[in-house]
Amino acid sequence: MRQEPMNMQSRRSFLAQGLGAAGLVLGLPRLGRASAQSADASIARAVEFLRTRQADDGSWSGERNEPGITGLVVAALLKSGRMTPLDPVVSKGLAYLEQFVDPAGGFPGTSHANYTTAIAIMAFHEANRDGRYDAIVKGGQDFLKTKQWDEGEGRHPDDVFYGGAGYGGRSDRPDLSNTAFMVEALRETGLPADDPALQKALIFVSRSQNLDSEFNDQPWAEKVNDGGFIYTPANGGSSLAGEAPGGGLRSYGGMTYAGFKSLVYAGLTRDDPRVKAALEYIRAHYTVEENPGLGQVGLYYYYQAMAKALAAFGEPTIVDSQGVSHDWRADLTAALVKRQGPRGEWVNPADRFMEGDPNLVTAYGILALASVRASG
Repeated sequence: MRQEPMNMQSRRSFLAQGLGAAGLVLGLPRLGRASAQSADASIARAVEFLRTRQADDGSWSGERNEPGITGLVVAALLKSGRMTPLDPVVSKGLAYLEQFVDPAGGFPGTSHANYTTAIAIMAFHEANRDGRYDAIVKGGQDFLKTKQWDEGEGRHPDDVFYGGAGYGGRSDRPDLSNTAFMVEALRETGLPADDPALQKALIFVSRSQNLDSEFNDQPWAEKVNDGGFIYTPANGGSSLAGEAPGGGLRSYGGMTYAGFKSLVYAGLTRDDPRVKAALEYIRAHYTVEENPGLGQVGLYYYYQAMAKALAAFGEPTIVDSQGVSHDWRADLTAALVKRQGPRGEWVNPADRFMEGDPNLVTAYGILALASVRASG
């Protein structure tokens, strides 16, 4: 989020008010000059690619009937530091998104209502000048809280659904990806770590961690016990990485960074056993060449989750399980630069989770590099 003066200031304010209150490190050593220049050049190319891809109605990938992709692109363009809310491309994208806002709040008419609402209110928050989008942001926050599984649905802390978020329908079981985007959106748009919705989410996030502890009462937690995260503990538990050889559910990279980020946003300190265990998984599986547990599948989701999580945590290096120290910002920048296409785009040949869509994946790439740049 390097857009001056508003976005950098808002990012610093968020870190100071949220992560500082959690006792975490604020401010990282500056990113090396060569990596910073590479990140800036890569972001510039990606922004120009997305500029040319906008449809006449203001959308990106509108044929998918997924306004969340447009929300993700708009948020990425604003956080790139290369466009302001007054840029015609951004204002047209915001106008497209406004068509889907429900008067009662949120984006309930979309196919992935929680994702779309979380992503869109982050975009509107980035564009919010003079309070013009206050009502949309507040309505989106309220919608996300309403869709969270809690006492309103007869669920209580001993229920595995409790605190989680699904795709948006009341029959949708919760999962960590939806929940992590909800947590990120609520924090980014100004809610404190001790907000009840975030503390409820923490219960669900903790149950998604492969950690045999007081925080996870699920029978599979002790079988893998590597500190990583799975897709959902609901309905007996599920991991997109499958079952572990000795039983239990395999952790994987994308969900581990999503879970780790959520622990940080919910105010946990680095002394908390959940944070320590997640870091142990990250150290044991550190890489920018694949999404651990899934290979190339979901690689760009992994990149943006990794960048956001490690930037929020505030460590410039990761020492892997072999004792090798890695500058994750430089590593991630280099990985994205070498994968960028000739038009400035990113796309994943392993086309799952919509990562064959260059608009979506290019937005992920910008968001990852924007987190890298904002952290140093």
